[in-house]
Amino acid sequence: MEGEFKKPVKPVPPAELKNRRQEAQRGQEMRRELTGNLSADLKLLRSLLHDSADVVVRQVRLPAERDIELALIFVDGLADKRVVDLDVLQGLMHLSRIQGFLDRLSRQNALEVIQAHLLTVGEIKVMAEVDRIIHSLLSGDTFLMVEGAAQGLTVNTRGYKTRGVQEPTIEAVVRGPREGFSESLRINTSLLRRRIKDPDLVVEMLTVGNRTQTDIALVYIKDLANPKVVKELKERIEKLRVDGILESGYIEQMLQDRSLTVFPQMQGTERPDKVAAGILEGRVAVIVDGTPFVLLAPAVWAQFFQSPDDYYERAHIATFIRFIRLTAMASSLLLPSTYIALASFHPEMLPTSLALAMAAARTGVPISLLLETLLMEIAVEVVREASVRLPGPIGPTVGIVGGLILGEASVRAGIVSPLTVIIVAITAIGSFATPSYSSAIALRLLRFPFMFLAATFGLIGIAAGLVLLTIHVASLESLGVPYLAPYAPYHAESQGDAVLRRSWPYLKERPAFLKPQDVERLPDDAAKEDSSDEQEK
Repeated sequence: MEGEFKKPVKPVPPAELKNRRQEAQRGQEMRRELTGNLSADLKLLRSLLHDSADVVVRQVRLPAERDIELALIFVDGLADKRVVDLDVLQGLMHLSRIQGFLDRLSRQNALEVIQAHLLTVGEIKVMAEVDRIIHSLLSGDTFLMVEGAAQGLTVNTRGYKTRGVQEPTIEAVVRGPREGFSESLRINTSLLRRRIKDPDLVVEMLTVGNRTQTDIALVYIKDLANPKVVKELKERIEKLRVDGILESGYIEQMLQDRSLTVFPQMQGTERPDKVAAGILEGRVAVIVDGTPFVLLAPAVWAQFFQSPDDYYERAHIATFIRFIRLTAMASSLLLPSTYIALASFHPEMLPTSLALAMAAARTGVPISLLLETLLMEIAVEVVREASVRLPGPIGPTVGIVGGLILGEASVRAGIVSPLTVIIVAITAIGSFATPSYSSAIALRLLRFPFMFLAATFGLIGIAAGLVLLTIHVASLESLGVPYLAPYAPYHAESQGDAVLRRSWPYLKERPAFLKPQDVERLPDDAAKEDSSDEQEK
């Protein structure tokens, strides 16, 4: 026996594996629909589910003119047993014994009578295709079959445990709703429905993943979103060939226009108000079952430094905060490289007192300025990553204590200068000011190439890097929308919500670069009434 376990398992050749799958598919294609033979259909469904221990089958007999055999099949843990017991089995086993129903029941009309009179569940579908039945069972539904009927009833009994609606943990706001998406697709669509009570709000369902069969919902307003964008996004999703989708990040990476870039081309968010605002602008939301992060497309660079509470505060406050964020983003990208360039190549550009102070602070430091800054940046990234992976109560403490001890010990040991610690600390704080995590981590990654350019060519290297970065970002698109819109190409009518934010009475039009069907967000007469009311006040 020991020798058998030591023998290496030979992998199956790809050609043979492909033949096995084709044979299995041919065998399944022969039995795509139910036959009406209850025992044979049950055997088929059980075999397709490999007689798993969590698949429950309950057979029932109805006392009609002749005993009518029924069978219920569901997956334990996905279906709500309370709904199965009270709304399905109770109707079949108790209501069916009433004389009025006994007179109506027969083998020919059993399925119709059960659907119309015996089941107290809101959503019931008639199905005959085996593939659809298996998918509904694995989604939490209960399937009811009747002897002699080549069709069955799929009863909505989905009741698996979900996290529910909680406050978002990543995208915190000072003013605004405290609701966040959950892992349940239906809860997420209901959160959007509650905010947008528009009959033109469309929810299209798709299924992706050969093995996971993950449900994906496209949510948009039919008379507002660009039909070309909706069609393109839907076609890209339908063309996906993958074993499984476990998170919306899978979809984001597979649908993006350019894969060789660090910049996100779709915006992921866990805030329903942010998604609702994007849909009202003409964007399309992609909701993946099993994740609280919803994708918004098309996405442009400007929306990644905007926060939902920008629109809940007054315009001049939101504009000021946006300038602060842009300054923080620039510092997180360029501050270390600028420090290296000025200290190493261009000290004459600094005031004499500051240049002397920087030189005195680096006295005794045994490594170069580039290596010194790199070590501190990597140390900060390690502490940041460790604080994220540690348990909740311990993570922030370890991050603060680790940062203080690391900086203080490094300065005392003479490995780094105090000014380098200050520069790295300001850079880290600036990266936290970016509302979008995916955009912030892109800037954190680009920081290192700029440091090498600064150490090699000084300010000229930084300038060359900025030119190359601008060319790269300008070449990006998100579902046909330029990534730098509304700056390049320039849209004058969309500048009211770019860096500056106008007051709501003056935001009369939706972003023109999205090419929505309905451009007007606020009719002219309503805008005039609001402005006249403000003047009177």
